Amino acid sequence: MTYLPASDRYDQIPYNRVGNSGLKLPAISLGLWNNFGGEDVVENQRKMLRRAFDLGITHFDLANNYGPPPGSAEENFGSILKKDFQAYRDELIISTKAGFGMWEGPYGDWGSKKYLVSSLDQSLKRLQLDYVDIFYHHRPDPETPLEETMATLDLMVRQGKALYVGISNYGAADTEKAVEILQKQGTPFIIHQAAYSMFNRWVEDGLTDVLEKAGAGCIAFVPLAQGLLTNKYLNGIPKDSRAAKEHIPFLNKKDVSDDVIEKVNQLNDIAKERGQSLAQMALAWVLQEKTVVSALIGASRVSQIEENVKALDNKDFSNDELQIINKILK
Repeated sequence: MTYLPASDRYDQIPYNRVGNSGLKLPAISLGLWNNFGGEDVVENQRKMLRRAFDLGITHFDLANNYGPPPGSAEENFGSILKKDFQAYRDELIISTKAGFGMWEGPYGDWGSKKYLVSSLDQSLKRLQLDYVDIFYHHRPDPETPLEETMATLDLMVRQGKALYVGISNYGAADTEKAVEILQKQGTPFIIHQAAYSMFNRWVEDGLTDVLEKAGAGCIAFVPLAQGLLTNKYLNGIPKDSRAAKEHIPFLNKKDVSDDVIEKVNQLNDIAKERGQSLAQMALAWVLQEKTVVSALIGASRVSQIEENVKALDNKDFSNDELQIINKILK
């Protein structure tokens, strides 16, 4: 498998330093949360991954439970990696996570040392790798001591199973504690993966301040608000949309109210004035936050990846634009 020369690939996208660490991530990263599982067409997955790499996207983000079924996204990616990317492993940042339910019984969920060690070992087998570049704890565990969870992340680095570690879905207070624990253990905390979009701005309420103080970065997932910040919902809820499917737990009809649709259309007008699609403007907006180093996109086809990367052609906002957007979002 051949790709564009490195000089062409790496000129297409900026790479941002993750906090004070030596790691850089592409401004757009590709997440394999949806559309890369056992129920999806593998050849389409290959096309998306290959095109993303040619566009300069070097970071691919997974988790143990991504699918469906759980584990299948890692299995598919591992096979594609071996077939199409084996010679390029040192140019890739591959991340995975553990923290949500993965198998039955008391050891297949949350944040115990038993679960995290077992899960990463399983992930490495599915990925056909000796190590991942970033390993995250996927969510806080209210019962396991934070010291135990962070000590396990430290252990994964010392054993060479992960180069860097981070956390996801932690609030500001717990993030601050995690930073302190990891600093004492000697393994730097460098990255937090958090939901962040124009419609979900919780990270601005203290978390970004904690990350900035810690010298860490943020990678934003669902920056398009599960598709709300695209042209899909400008005229309401399409029959084939995610919100129209009652079994989808992350976005449903109540999330697409008349008020939300009105805001989406107002934002779309601003995007048009900027010469962008709404999705492109939404990605650019996420990236202007002070600690966000990468926007983590999902995709079901190659054209979506191509469109999203074009957001980087115009990623700056005037003060007037930001004031108007903030007024719309209130």
